[in-house]
Amino acid sequence: MRFHPCWPDRPGRSLSVDCVLKNAMLLDGSVFRPADIAVRGGRIVSISRGLEFPVSIDLHNAAVFPGFVDVHVHLREPGFSYKETVRTGTLSAARGGYAHICPMPNLNPAPDTLENLEEQLSIIRRDAVVNVHPYGTITIGEKGRRLAELEAMAPYAAGFSDDGKGVQSPEMMRSAMLEARRLGKIIAAHCEDESLLNGGYIHDGDYARLHGHRGICSESEWGPIARDLELAAETGCAYHVCHVSAKESVDLIRKAKARGVNVTCETGPHYLVFSDRDLQEDGRFKMNPPIRSEADRQALVAGLLDGTVDMIATDHAPHSAEEKGRGLEKSLMGVVGLETAFAALYTHLVRPGILSLPKLLELMHGNPARRFGFGTPLAEGQPADLTVFDLDAKYTVNPEDFQTMGRATPFAGMELYGVCRLTMVNGEIVWREEN
Repeated sequence: MRFHPCWPDRPGRSLSVDCVLKNAMLLDGSVFRPADIAVRGGRIVSISRGLEFPVSIDLHNAAVFPGFVDVHVHLREPGFSYKETVRTGTLSAARGGYAHICPMPNLNPAPDTLENLEEQLSIIRRDAVVNVHPYGTITIGEKGRRLAELEAMAPYAAGFSDDGKGVQSPEMMRSAMLEARRLGKIIAAHCEDESLLNGGYIHDGDYARLHGHRGICSESEWGPIARDLELAAETGCAYHVCHVSAKESVDLIRKAKARGVNVTCETGPHYLVFSDRDLQEDGRFKMNPPIRSEADRQALVAGLLDGTVDMIATDHAPHSAEEKGRGLEKSLMGVVGLETAFAALYTHLVRPGILSLPKLLELMHGNPARRFGFGTPLAEGQPADLTVFDLDAKYTVNPEDFQTMGRATPFAGMELYGVCRLTMVNGEIVWREEN
């Protein structure tokens, strides 16, 4: 199977379509119904049956979903374009069915001022093939000492995060939350107490003990979450917890929601599919936070089912082959995930009956769209942001076929169901499979 972006006339431009997508299958509740989708001027103008246009694409009864929303990715540009670029990262997103993504601000220069954010935005405007909504930093240089220029960046930022580094000072986080609330913006927190890391690099569990690795305790995650939930309750800030991995974190967030704290959270596909018993001595299993125990995995799944965990985010984090080729101990933290997220979750959670397909779409589109304010439903009059999946088609994950520059994924070699046939963003085909 070969995949390619659809470039009709010149590099950097996607095919502008004015056509009908025929023989689509749309999810109506929990039941699929056939429909044709007419797209004109970047919007869906009709969802009906028997539509005829001069230009049509036969979807052969494939499923059509709203374009997915990922509120946590890394595009690495500016500053680290040897790992990923805006162009390769957004092509990867398009192949995965995403219409909206939010890149984290651990860049060079970090978007901690409007000037620095504009450097990133200019690259996005030039090279992105999907909608990109960047975060600004919480603090200058993500160093935790002084607040970044939040007010100046607010109109252009999805929210504020020091992702990759936890804000260690409760006073600094309180100040950030108060300012974010004043500005009507979200704080998206990387929760990590650096004093508890002790040189760890995988979960402090059975695998670490059996193989002589230094472990990262779960408290390094849930401790800062507990602190921040109290601060969010105090300040009224819209608070979002990034990449939740521990059972204690799920429990804390569940209880905070019950008492009315304005909090949402995300977890990633790798935390839902793998536990530390699946680890191998390979850098493609190393990320931060780490893959944790089976009890943690089950708690995350339970959190999806009861609404505690609001959304799926990939934490797509590409590195060079050399940076990920140093084994489990010495490789850099981070794996790629945009191109495998839906298929991995559909295969391991939906097909076995653990999670319904409508629930998965809520986690990958509906909830992040509502929380962050972008992403639109599949409906007449809305932007033509959609993705087409053949749910019966299966493939073996081969990182060499990826659009991303990163190759490190724990899903390598795994057989998955759900092939993305086409992705459309603002009425433009940004991904199409070549048979």
